[in-house]
Amino acid sequence: MYLEIVSPEAKLFSGEVESLTVPGASGSFQVLNNHAPIVSTLTKGQVKIQGNIKLDETNEGLFSQEGVSTFFEIQSGALEMRDNKVILLTDYST
Repeated sequence: MYLEIVSPEAKLFSGEVESLTVPGASGSFQVLNNHAPIVSTLTKGQVKIQGNIKLDETNEGLFSQEGVSTFFEIQSGALEMRDNKVILLTDYST
């Protein structure tokens, strides 16, 4: 599935991923390839991206990587999944 992470300042990431785990308002949940359409608000917590992704210099400090897992701290946000594309709008932690 295709993931796009966008903040008010810039696009932070875009690319193919295997799965995504996010801190939803009603609890943490995972989004997989071909997931049903969903819209959810997000709360403060950690976003976990599964997949072999490469980060560039502009976003290296925002993300941490452990093997094929990439982590990103957010303050709040919203997520929309439709047609195998996830858009994550967020205010992130620095």
